[in-house]
Amino acid sequence: MNTNQHIAIIGGGCAGLSAAASLTERGYRVTLFEASSQLGGRARSVVVENKDLLQLLDNGQHILLGAYSATLSLLEKAGVKEDEAFLRLPLQLNMQSGAAKSAFSLKSAHYLPAPLNMLVGFLFCKGLTLSERVAALKFMRHLQASNYELSMDLPLAKWLKQHKQTKTLIQMIWEPLCLAALNTPLKKASSRIFLNVLRDTFSGDKKNSDFLIPKLELSKIISQPVAHYIQAKGGAIKLNHRIRSLVEADDGFHLETKQGMLHFSHVIVATSPARTDKLLAELPRLKASQDKTQHYQYQPIYTIYLQYPTEIKLPQVMTGLANAISQWVFDRGELCGEKGLLAVIVSAEGPHQKMTQDALALQVAKELQQAFPHLPKPLWHKVIAEKRATFSCVPYLTRPTNRTAQNNLYLAGDYTYASYPATIEGAVRSGVYCANLIANAS
Repeated sequence: MNTNQHIAIIGGGCAGLSAAASLTERGYRVTLFEASSQLGGRARSVVVENKDLLQLLDNGQHILLGAYSATLSLLEKAGVKEDEAFLRLPLQLNMQSGAAKSAFSLKSAHYLPAPLNMLVGFLFCKGLTLSERVAALKFMRHLQASNYELSMDLPLAKWLKQHKQTKTLIQMIWEPLCLAALNTPLKKASSRIFLNVLRDTFSGDKKNSDFLIPKLELSKIISQPVAHYIQAKGGAIKLNHRIRSLVEADDGFHLETKQGMLHFSHVIVATSPARTDKLLAELPRLKASQDKTQHYQYQPIYTIYLQYPTEIKLPQVMTGLANAISQWVFDRGELCGEKGLLAVIVSAEGPHQKMTQDALALQVAKELQQAFPHLPKPLWHKVIAEKRATFSCVPYLTRPTNRTAQNNLYLAGDYTYASYPATIEGAVRSGVYCANLIANAS
């Protein structure tokens, strides 16, 4: 390692944090710049005010998978204890319809090794006809035989129909999983990327298909412990430091902030795609390169928090809703001790985008009351809308690589991890890969 190397990381989301943790662990001199007052990017907590009471809520209800090996490794390194941070559940899909009826239920047979755990789960699931179970089992066997690979990418809705997946199978299994994993509508989503996630989830260790649902605020699980780890290893973190410009110097780069001009030997840009394009604009070698994302489209995620009386509970910690705007509802009383608080997720584009936040919350409350008749009128609600939460994960989307045409300049972010959609795991893997590129070149 060259002791004269000083690495700048621009962006304090999961990609930037993982890159900084990996580099400081190896003894590199690192400074991480974050434009806002808080680390974590989309995986952060926000303070909301309700009736003069301040409350800390996540900007969205996230779910991790047991297959997220890079994320779990990073958190373990930072001292996060999994059993304190997450509720681990063997894969289960519980879909509820109106009138308090269970529309579908699938649970993996966790006492069996993979892939038998999922095959038996499909065999004994509720809400499907015998012919639909056979179709699902044949489909799963086809995926395993092909190693979840495709010769040609297609929109997922079209590909599923080609493989004789019925309307019920799509509605109860594949569409909920697609929205949860890719945050992209079925008619637009990349089949290839979806299968990559399925392969990691359903192959290998049976724990790969487990759901890990946060029991603490995301800031306490990810950004705070990882930041402490980086600083303990000698890294510097600068909050409220927006990089105004990034220009090439004879032996590195000059970064301009409102505090002045700073020099670095290497730079990892770990900002959003749109912000990255602006930062790269002053670098001549990248003007005509493929490291651009102007062609990206984006998808929203809405999280609707509804507070009910403290004695209110749901039958399951996590339930899907069929034939509704609401997609997933989480009982945060059971998860986090926030009694009576429910969090509802609405992923990707749809008619809800044209509704006011109050109208959306009213519709969600109505759908919840139809599915769970014991629910009274909520005491208050809060809608958190991330209108550009993720890039739209469509077939053949051109995505930049981590290494750029500019020497010693790298890109990190979920959008650079080409085999995955916009997830925490993709962001973490991209950051670690950038760190490895620097270390291997030293």
